[in-house]
Amino acid sequence: MSQSASMPAASGSLRAAYGRFLEWLVGILMVVLFLEVTAGVVFRTLGHPLVWYDEVASMLLAWLTFYGSALASFKRGHIGCPEIIDMMPWGMRRAFSIFAQIVVIGFFALVGTMGAMILPILATDSMSSVPSVTMDILQSVIPISAALILIAEVMTLVDLIKQKH
Repeated sequence: MSQSASMPAASGSLRAAYGRFLEWLVGILMVVLFLEVTAGVVFRTLGHPLVWYDEVASMLLAWLTFYGSALASFKRGHIGCPEIIDMMPWGMRRAFSIFAQIVVIGFFALVGTMGAMILPILATDSMSSVPSVTMDILQSVIPISAALILIAEVMTLVDLIKQKH
């Protein structure tokens, strides 16, 4: 795997702890989704379907997707074209990678800001099967995951800036 496609080496305990935090978060969400879907199937089979099952499963899947994206950002696991970047001379490759990181950081800063701005509007809506859970709680995954992705991307940007030939 090329340097540009691989996860930067854990250069400190903070980075390693952040990676473990994201892995645990995604792992817990996977287990909760598994248990919720299993319970839904069991109760439906017994003739007592859970009224909230589908809506909660959809929400958990969305959360897993967003927080999983943060983990993928940390591990540098998103789709890319490292072969093209690796063909560039080192200085050009470094400059392009830094520029790309800045664009990604700008995008997720915008996503996080817009996601946070929409939350008060969603506070008046709630889940249809669980009215006590408002939509702002469910949609909070957008600014939170954007912030988690920003942390991972800034770590990568710092590594790129520090990188020596």
